[in-house]
Amino acid sequence: MGLYLSALLQGLCFAGIAFGIYISMKIFNIPDITTDGSYTLGGVVTGIMLTHNQPGWFILLAVIGAGAVAGALTGIIHTKLKINALLAGILVMTALYSVNLTILGRSNLPLLSLPTLFSVLNVLTDPNQNSLIILSLFVAALTLLIGYLLKTDFGIAMRATGNSEQMVRALGVNTDRMKIIGLAIANALTALSGYLITQFQGFADISMGIGVVIIGLGSVIIAETLISWMQITSVWWSLVLVLAGAVIFQLVLAFTLDIGVNPNLLKMVTAMFVLIIVGLPRLTSRQA
Repeated sequence: MGLYLSALLQGLCFAGIAFGIYISMKIFNIPDITTDGSYTLGGVVTGIMLTHNQPGWFILLAVIGAGAVAGALTGIIHTKLKINALLAGILVMTALYSVNLTILGRSNLPLLSLPTLFSVLNVLTDPNQNSLIILSLFVAALTLLIGYLLKTDFGIAMRATGNSEQMVRALGVNTDRMKIIGLAIANALTALSGYLITQFQGFADISMGIGVVIIGLGSVIIAETLISWMQITSVWWSLVLVLAGAVIFQLVLAFTLDIGVNPNLLKMVTAMFVLIIVGLPRLTSRQA
């Protein structure tokens, strides 16, 4: 039971990545690989600022700002220099590795003796249940904030940019600026996942972001399958299902470990799981 509770907590921590991938890929149709670097950046900034005893609110703002800058750089390279979005993300992600290593100063930074978000707020005596309440409140507030943003005029313009860029540009909207801001928001959300997981696991690691984009991608694909199956058009319900996708993804991995699969094969199982999610709807539609 503890394994599945831990998976649930990790799923909530990865909600930011899922929301970030949802914004970049499903709203703007941009395959953003900056995710691997901005996730680590969030964790690295969190770890270093915790060791310097910075206040929690300041760490949160610094993480959001750092992630936003990383995403904005990808957006600027893509829109202003007219470089393919995938390549732009790879360039920024590669550069972020050096930035993260410079900030961290080492490959791994333990935080076990330092006060974190989960140790400062003691709602319940049981650590896991306490973490569950804190994460649930944090993610609920984040979901409401994103949902509200997407329902504003600015959010509608963002969604319209992804759906029909030429039409939105004809209406006088600066689509390049929309993309830059959208990628900044997406990577700020991704950095928030690094902020949460670093405090939850008790360490920051320079390689913590390797392959993490597939977690967000898998979560969004699960959500997209559910949205299509349930024929949902509501932004709020779409965000809820994206969050559910992040949790389901982690629960499936926990089940994989629970049935005795070698942990060394977990990355391969993750890739195969995402492949099945992507391919199954196409195979079923062909048979129909």
